[in-house]
Amino acid sequence: MPSLRPAALLVSASLMAGCAVGPDYHRPDAPLSARYLGQPSVGQRSAATPADLVAWWEGFGDPALSRFITRALEQNLDLAQASARVAQARASLGAANAALLPSGNVSGQATRAYQSIETPLGQVLNSTPGYDRHGNAYELNLDASWEVDLFGGLRRGREAARAEYQASEAGASATRLAVAAQTADIYVTARGLQTRLVIAKRQVKTQQDLLEKVQLLYSKGLAADYQVRQTEGSLAQVQATVPALRMGLDAAMNALDVMLGTPPGTHRAQLANAQGIPIAPQITAMGSPADLLRRRPDIIAAERRLEASNARIGEAIAEYYPQFSLSALLGSATAVSSSNLFSSGASQTAGVLGLRWRFFDFARINAQIEQAKGQEAEALAAYRQSVLRATEDVENAFSAMANRESQVTTLSRGEASLTQARQSSFIAYQKGTASLIDVLNADETLLQASDARAQARTDSARAAIAAFRALGGGWQPPETRPVVIR
Repeated sequence: MPSLRPAALLVSASLMAGCAVGPDYHRPDAPLSARYLGQPSVGQRSAATPADLVAWWEGFGDPALSRFITRALEQNLDLAQASARVAQARASLGAANAALLPSGNVSGQATRAYQSIETPLGQVLNSTPGYDRHGNAYELNLDASWEVDLFGGLRRGREAARAEYQASEAGASATRLAVAAQTADIYVTARGLQTRLVIAKRQVKTQQDLLEKVQLLYSKGLAADYQVRQTEGSLAQVQATVPALRMGLDAAMNALDVMLGTPPGTHRAQLANAQGIPIAPQITAMGSPADLLRRRPDIIAAERRLEASNARIGEAIAEYYPQFSLSALLGSATAVSSSNLFSSGASQTAGVLGLRWRFFDFARINAQIEQAKGQEAEALAAYRQSVLRATEDVENAFSAMANRESQVTTLSRGEASLTQARQSSFIAYQKGTASLIDVLNADETLLQASDARAQARTDSARAAIAAFRALGGGWQPPETRPVVIR
């Protein structure tokens, strides 16, 4: 066996190498404001129930909503795909870790051959005294190899694989957040459509009563024909809203079933009874824009991908330098019988110090390095954009919450005034100073205001859901940044 001194020196040099080639990663700065623009208005909300960001849906006080979200987080197929991507990234990390370790193989074979004497080789061998056309061969070997990571290319690859694995985990958390928010949004939309459908049916009944009254007056010559036609047109308009609302409700219920990973119609019976629109809870611990860097999983995933692309640069730069490997073979081979396989004469050993150096391939290496740098620049821009988009989401959600709730308050005051107006018209009708048509018209106006308020309440609850999602609610962020082994 050749001397092991060069191999020992090479291993010692690799162990003493404290750093790998290429740039070390440093998290980039993200320019963020000290507080959200809409934070004062959201903080002044007078919601009755506070909600924790981790399980914010509990703050709506709707058991059905909580039950559906729990099922979605257990059964949703988008989450199943995200979990599968995490498993793939974990396997890639395992492969990158294994690349730094020695590899070994055990091989063996037993051969029995029968040589033809009609071939040139057979004729020569057959002329040898004592030649036996039958032949046996046995071999058993243990071989091992190790690529010495002298310049850190493999370590950079492991660093990139670790960051990509962490990005996949954050991506799965982002999917979990999206599933919870989308399920809640669909549920609230369905409850809002049910409420509006009840109001629309009341509007149809009111318009039908109005039409009957006008037709009665027309038959007595106390109303004009255009009044009848106008009332019929108004009734048709109200009736046309019912199929549209039913269509939207069917679509929402089907979407909810898909979110739960079940065929459409599975949970329709559980939503058959109309309930009120959930009231948005108070947001507690909304934090500052800087907190989004650790609360929003999509930002965490973008930052992890940035680190992975940074490590790929070092992995490409390592190709400038020679790559060394150690290989060894320990085995036995015999062509006599298997009983001689482990005899001293059948033993065989080998030791190899390998060298691979792309000395004349620097142009391709340069191209690979430039490609890696371009990918890092793209990842950096994507990370900074994700930060800006996250703050934009929060600001838009806060603005929608404040303005939708203001709209609900205004419409509630208007509905209260129209309720009093309807009562006054009914009292006047009882006294004979107003007609039934006046009462029915007041009912119609009141129902229209009720429908507008129901829409505004639905939009207000959906805005709150968007705010919780924008703040990264729905999962527990890591307390500290994972340590990356260099």
